[in-house]
Amino acid sequence: MRFMPSKARIRLWSTNVDNLNYVVGQIRNIAEKTGVNIRGPIPLPKGTMTVPVMRLPHGEGRKKWEKWEMRLHKRIIDLSADERAMRQLMRVKVPEDVYIEIELI
Repeated sequence: MRFMPSKARIRLWSTNVDNLNYVVGQIRNIAEKTGVNIRGPIPLPKGTMTVPVMRLPHGEGRKKWEKWEMRLHKRIIDLSADERAMRQLMRVKVPEDVYIEIELI
């Protein structure tokens, strides 16, 4: 007899929120079709990375700075670990800039 985990926690993060919402929508559709319980997507706080760069040419005068910013959007989805749902979840087309991590609990 094999032990099947009862829940799968899916962590998603991306710099492009539209692609992230597209993948979340696909996961929701799978959950609705298979009839498994879903909790989420739970939006996590947005991570912001700021890099100050000196603007060229700055010469001998004042120093001028540009600030480049990258925002990281994150979501968590909890889903019942049904075998049919997990097989369909593995077939989801994920864009290159969306990262996904699945943990069985």
